[in-house]
Amino acid sequence: MSSYDVTIIGSGPGGYVAAIRCAQLGMKTALIEKYDTLGGTCLNVGCIPSKALLDSSEHYHNATHTFDSHGISVSNVKADIKKMIQRKEDVVSQTCNGIKFLMDKNNIDVFHGTGSFVSNTQVEITDAKGKSQKIDSKNIILATGSKPNFFPGMEPDKKRIITSTEALKLNEIPKKMLVIGGGVIGLELGSVYARLGTQVEVIEFAKTIIPTMDVSMSKELTKVLKKEGFKFHLEHRVQAVKNKGKGVTLTALNKKGEEVSFEADYCLVAVGRKPYTDGLKLENAGVKANDRGQIEVNDHLQTNVPNIYAIGDVVRGAMLAHKAEEEGVYVAELLAGQKPHINYNLIPGVVYTWPEVASVGKTEQELSAAGNEIKIGSFPIKALGRARASMDIQGMVKIISDANTDEILGVHMIAPRAADLIMEAVVAMEYRASAEDIARICHPHPTYSEAVKEAALDATESRALHI
Repeated sequence: MSSYDVTIIGSGPGGYVAAIRCAQLGMKTALIEKYDTLGGTCLNVGCIPSKALLDSSEHYHNATHTFDSHGISVSNVKADIKKMIQRKEDVVSQTCNGIKFLMDKNNIDVFHGTGSFVSNTQVEITDAKGKSQKIDSKNIILATGSKPNFFPGMEPDKKRIITSTEALKLNEIPKKMLVIGGGVIGLELGSVYARLGTQVEVIEFAKTIIPTMDVSMSKELTKVLKKEGFKFHLEHRVQAVKNKGKGVTLTALNKKGEEVSFEADYCLVAVGRKPYTDGLKLENAGVKANDRGQIEVNDHLQTNVPNIYAIGDVVRGAMLAHKAEEEGVYVAELLAGQKPHINYNLIPGVVYTWPEVASVGKTEQELSAAGNEIKIGSFPIKALGRARASMDIQGMVKIISDANTDEILGVHMIAPRAADLIMEAVVAMEYRASAEDIARICHPHPTYSEAVKEAALDATESRALHI
């Protein structure tokens, strides 16, 4: 029986990064993955494939909506969904092969099969053919991720009532799609099909879309997506979704308690994700999970069993690939006797619509509820010369700072390349910067980053220069 210093179950961003860092630190490392390819949800049916389709659909949208204004004449533009899906598959394949290369490079033993506990130091691996083997491990890291969530009445059949997994491989462009959930997943995948000509209607239980982000971002994104043809039905409680063969019907209760119905070709169920621990046999190791299915961990990501740790979507906190990566590195360095640190307040969140939405730190609503005295500065993207040059004029940057110390407490933006721009805020906040600090840093012109400087200027005595 093979023995290891550390065994990681799950090869998503948290798992494979943990494996690499453990190997770098001299540990004999094993990685167990249920499926044939490495990379988990993110690389196979999540972050990477959705961004590939978002880019393809954006190219099509620009060809049919903005090329003419740029002096580019095209005719008979068609969207080939099958070719888009194939390109997406190629991107996924290349990325997953890259992870395999990294495992080989770092001498990590990879086992394909379902990992389950025999004891707190022994794991059994059962492959697709039912053949099993056991390995011993001094430490074990659980990185089994999450799976699509749903509530009673909206159970996916994976044909007409679909999850994000099926939405990434449709072989046709629907005429109409219902999306249950106005969060990140629903809006991103809804954007893919809306750009290709699908009528997208979002049914959301909350009062706003992207309800966990700053309210100003929700309002701005709602305007943007309505211009793209989205229809929103907020404060609607879904009662049932039914597959009618060539389409679906959905019934819901609106905020007045009245029953309303909708019809479409497909219904995408996008009401978040839930921890995935199926088949782990946690009881054999004595590992505790809470009533939400999350594995319980302390501040060091250690379970109630001292040599077993858990990271990523399977534990508390935001379900983000980069959060899982940071936690994977954290546990690896902790096991090596180092003293790592994660500042969860500074893990950015991103919505990959266009323009993108990005956020770090506290929202205005959170700070107000906590009684903080704050200053707010904002700047519209349309006031940037770079934005007018590129015809990307929608959005804004908002900076919130402490009224007394001027320390930046939160930055929220909807802007072109906000996913990249947000890192200026993350770095600044990591070093406890003030709004004045950003305001006095020279930003290149013309760029989108100037909106960050201008918002900082606005937060300090309302001295923005270009509005």
